[in-house]
Amino acid sequence: MAAAALAAAHSAPVVSTFGPLRNRVMPHLSGRGRPDHVALTFDDGPDPVSTPLFLRLLDQRGVRATFFLLGSEAHRSPGLVREIASAGHETGIHGWLHRPLLLRGPRATYDDFARARDTVATITGSPPTLFRPPYGVMSTAAHVAARRLGLTPVLWTCWGEDWTARASPESVHRTVISDLNGGGTVLLHDSDCTSAPGAWRSALGALPRILDTCEQRGYAVGRLCDHGWRGSAEGQDVHPAGIGASTR
Repeated sequence: MAAAALAAAHSAPVVSTFGPLRNRVMPHLSGRGRPDHVALTFDDGPDPVSTPLFLRLLDQRGVRATFFLLGSEAHRSPGLVREIASAGHETGIHGWLHRPLLLRGPRATYDDFARARDTVATITGSPPTLFRPPYGVMSTAAHVAARRLGLTPVLWTCWGEDWTARASPESVHRTVISDLNGGGTVLLHDSDCTSAPGAWRSALGALPRILDTCEQRGYAVGRLCDHGWRGSAEGQDVHPAGIGASTR
């Protein structure tokens, strides 16, 4: 009975995985911001093959975004992490390894978060304050570890389902805009390290169309720290920017 109760308590936050419910009753966890703005976020990088292409496109469009980095990938590509930060993008962590948090105990969860946070902090010179769990699934241990480490969890309001082999630029754009509204947070992937090989190409191909749609609807696009969202990354060198705003 005690073991069952502990397991239930550990997994209780999994209810937040259900997007429609989360968006309605947990707006802060969903990354809900001001109504004239959309936060653009990327998971699973950095990847030396694909991430530079996203950075180039974002620079061409004058847009900054938030990148949730895997600590293990950041460790492999520290120069790319510095490039992300120096371009004015916001960095958060996606854990050290992309593994389900429900399968980890409190100590392993804390160690994973701390290793990722400290790695990114060492590379960029600024400790990240944002965290996104792998698969968007939180646990009680994850909430406790994040609080101890000064990390704020944030998920998303819409995504592109861009991790599958069947995804295309058209399907990603269509899926994102079906749930896109002002104040929303968009999830895309700039790496295929946990996705179908080459899946990032569908996100890259859809990104200009997503930005065009936001512009047509009158939404600025930028980082979570620009989003009017109280979990923004304090302590980072950030300045408001988005579509139609200078990034220099």
